[in-house]
This record gives sequence, C-alpha cells and structure tokens, in this order.
Amino acid sequence: MSDCIFCKIVRKEIPAHIVYEDQKFLAFLDIHPQSPGHVQVIPKNHYRWVWDVPNVGQYFEVVAKVARAQQKAFDNEWVLSKIVGDEVPHAHIWVFPSDQAKGDKMDFEANRQKILSAI
Repeated sequence: MSDCIFCKIVRKEIPAHIVYEDQKFLAFLDIHPQSPGHVQVIPKNHYRWVWDVPNVGQYFEVVAKVARAQQKAFDNEWVLSKIVGDEVPHAHIWVFPSDQAKGDKMDFEANRQKILSAI
C-alpha cells in the first residue's frame, strides 16, 4: 500500500532504527516506546492482520529472536508482546521489555545498538 507508514519504512522512504531485517520481515524501534528497546516486528509485504501472514511460524521465529536479544540487551528476562492491530493497518507485533528494563527508552540509537549486539 502506497500510503501505509510501515510499507514506507520497508521501502526506506521513512527512516527507522532497524534492529533486524531479512527477506520477509523487518523489526524496528517504536517511536513511542513503552520501555527501552520497544520494537515493532512486521512482514515486509503488506498484510492487514498478523493472522493473514503466510507461514506465521516464520514470523513468530523472528519475534522470538528479537525477544531473546532484548532479554540480553536490557538485562531483563520479562519481555512482553502485544498484537492488537488497530494503530496501523499493517500486521505488526509489539515486543518490548518490561518497565524494569535498564536504559533510557528515548535513546533510540543506544537501544538499537544494544539489540543488534545481542542478536
């Protein structure tokens, strides 16, 4: 979709703090983080809902990879995930450490580097 903000991020038309990318999925820091390292994991192709994504198991493997990296990066075992889908009409899964995570949630580049070094 040409006007979808997440599709624009995939096409690199809008900058994002990317922490993971492969042929099918992209993970980037949320600009309104719940905690340090709050990430959105999306399919690169536009699907409205998470359950519309083909082979959803691959999607959740990426989510798990990001969550494990967040556990290491923020020294916090408790990582939350959330699937609602009303904020942006593109499939997305929130993955974020609990509010006990160490670090400044608005320090995007430092949080990005922490996750990248843990993946």
